[in-house]
Amino acid sequence: MKVLVTGANGQLGRALVATAPASAKITALDSAALDITSAAEVERKVAELSPELIVNAAAYTAVDRAEEDEQRAMAVNAHAVRHLAQAAAKCGARLVQVSSDFVFDGASGRPYRPDDPPSPLGAYGRSKLAGEQAAGADALIVRTAWVYSADGHNFVRTMLRLMAEREELRVVADQVGTPTWASSLARAIWTLVGRDVSGIQHYTDSGVASWYDFAVAIHEEASALGLLRSPVRIVPIATSDYPTPAKRPSYSVLDKSETYRLLGGPAPHWRDALRQMLEDLTNNG
Repeated sequence: MKVLVTGANGQLGRALVATAPASAKITALDSAALDITSAAEVERKVAELSPELIVNAAAYTAVDRAEEDEQRAMAVNAHAVRHLAQAAAKCGARLVQVSSDFVFDGASGRPYRPDDPPSPLGAYGRSKLAGEQAAGADALIVRTAWVYSADGHNFVRTMLRLMAEREELRVVADQVGTPTWASSLARAIWTLVGRDVSGIQHYTDSGVASWYDFAVAIHEEASALGLLRSPVRIVPIATSDYPTPAKRPSYSVLDKSETYRLLGGPAPHWRDALRQMLEDLTNNG
């Protein structure tokens, strides 16, 4: 199977390459090799490669910056998806689009199902929802949340750096979701592709956490592995104590029951996945 992966230098792009099945002949391109915001460039490259599958792991993820630069967020997260969908249709390729829990407003009292009506709070969420719509009915759309890996810019890497520098950290405790290891997400995508799944699916690791819970777990697991040498006091705070340009959903837990059924079982618990990622970081530097 010939596969084009966009966003090759991102944490999900790298995980997709690392976890790809042996049958996949992958061409992984970063933004320097393929500007997905250019319709002409996308059409030319897809026609040249003639992939059977396109996995779009490229995204504009600067949630706060998107409030001032929604045009750029839309260009990458929505218009570019339309270019990829049109090019995929011309060569008969399947498209996988990765979306976000930010398409919801966080007002639900239960985990969000794939068929729940979206209601994004800000520019980033609006751009990801527009990307879902641009992908088309035949695409596989995977909504996920709180993605991290051993490389790239993410919450885990930021916490490890700050915990090595400070004696105290203040972390928001009233935003609840589920951390997701990029490798877990990548494996789930490959499995869903292999089972010819389409439509909107929800995937995160199992369990629920606040950002405060996540930070405490990072400190405990990293300390146990010797990645941190000194104790750090982690103080829970309210969202109102840490104002940001973009409003964030207070509750963005996704209902993964249908996706887990298609995968043949639940994902690992987020804390187990975190521990495995930190062990890999310890062993591989």
